[in-house]
Amino acid sequence: MSIKITGFQARPVAAPIKYPPRPASGAIDTAALVLIDLQTNEGITGHTYLFTFSQSMLKPTVECFKAVCDLIIGDEASPLEIDNKLRKHFTLYDAHGILGQVLAGIDMAAWDIQAKSQGVPLATALGGTPLSIKAYNSCGLWTNETADTLPQLAQELISSGDYTGVKMRIGRPDFDSDLAAVRAVKREIGDNVYLMADFNQSLSVNEAHKRCRVLDHEGLYWIEDPIRHDDYEGCAKIRATIDTPIQIGENLLNSLEMKKAIDAEAGDFYMPDVQRIGGVTGWLRAASLAQANALDLSSHLFPEISCHLLSASPTRHWLEYMDWGAGVVQEPIQIVDGLAITPDRPGIGISWDEKAVQKYLVS
Repeated sequence: MSIKITGFQARPVAAPIKYPPRPASGAIDTAALVLIDLQTNEGITGHTYLFTFSQSMLKPTVECFKAVCDLIIGDEASPLEIDNKLRKHFTLYDAHGILGQVLAGIDMAAWDIQAKSQGVPLATALGGTPLSIKAYNSCGLWTNETADTLPQLAQELISSGDYTGVKMRIGRPDFDSDLAAVRAVKREIGDNVYLMADFNQSLSVNEAHKRCRVLDHEGLYWIEDPIRHDDYEGCAKIRATIDTPIQIGENLLNSLEMKKAIDAEAGDFYMPDVQRIGGVTGWLRAASLAQANALDLSSHLFPEISCHLLSASPTRHWLEYMDWGAGVVQEPIQIVDGLAITPDRPGIGISWDEKAVQKYLVS
């Protein structure tokens, strides 16, 4: 008997964040998540979640999800067929923004169903095997902290999972403050822990040139998103003037955009976001591009599913650990000796902590 989509549920929650993000674009006080359940006639339910950045985007994301899911009721729970059908349906519509995220969420849930129907972890369903993936802690070290407070926070993040990598955010109006912050953290963690620095697209090309040339001598493992994510030519120019690798990719909306970035030689490393790149199906296309071009591939957010995706990616690099979903899942991903342990449970391995979901539900 074929497995068919029979129902769905989308629940908006505002989950707590231990280290509230303070990127250059503004504060994020809670994890605004849409919890997705895709139901089937065989009793198998696909689970995943979307991150909407702002609580104001929860309601429109839920409504969009419901409208799109109405189009696949009664369809076979085949991720590739569902993705093909929906993208054809929205050919004349710009499938980015909320719609693109919803399509990615449906794809992730469909892949969860696919793996569960086989009784295997998602990594196995994708042709890989569940691995322990090198992870860095990305939960804190925001630009609201100073050179005085950052070192202790860095040690706290590192010791929480014996991490060998940690990310800090930079892009303060005063570059001297940025430089002091980088040096304070680097001095505290030493050479045995890798330090990544993320500008969150906060600079102009000219300002990025100036700052990156100075930071090139500070022992950073990579410099991330110094300028607008879609200015591939600008990234390539910055990359050509420094030795520190440039990391980009979290805003890539599909594999075609990734190919443009690769052709422009915009980055040394790439880190697609599963919600933006097109779900599991979109990630697989991105991973193929990375393999064909011998490029290291890391993840952005969503560690619960990203560990499976990296396990099935030949050029896997680092998993970004962010704990924003940990407050509503029954079994958060485990970090042991700096490694993200990919669950060996069928599917993605997500199930909801219903008591927490009810507590943080947004009406």
